[in-house]
Amino acid sequence: MDRLTITKALQSLEGEENAFKELFSHGSLTVEIYKPEGVDLQQPHSRDELYVITAGSGYFVNGSSREKFEQGEVLFVPAGVVHRFEDFTDDFSTWVIFYGPEGGEKNP
Repeated sequence: MDRLTITKALQSLEGEENAFKELFSHGSLTVEIYKPEGVDLQQPHSRDELYVITAGSGYFVNGSSREKFEQGEVLFVPAGVVHRFEDFTDDFSTWVIFYGPEGGEKNP
């Protein structure tokens, strides 16, 4: 797949039990859509990730920080770090981009 749209991505979640769905992968790269309902129950991941907020706003816990987020922002989470979205609006959705090796990339 060489093209993803937010409309098609969200439609692909309809009727799914999970709040996320993998839509594309290539090598170590995977792209998912994520739209939790009410509560974000995710656990730390084994690879680095980016969130690209497609709609909504709320708060993002990333390790020991808790910051406001809104549509259009890009958020980075290193592998293994506790993180979650809190107090987010009903329309909240985000692209999730995982990449790199298990355990995350190392800073030089």
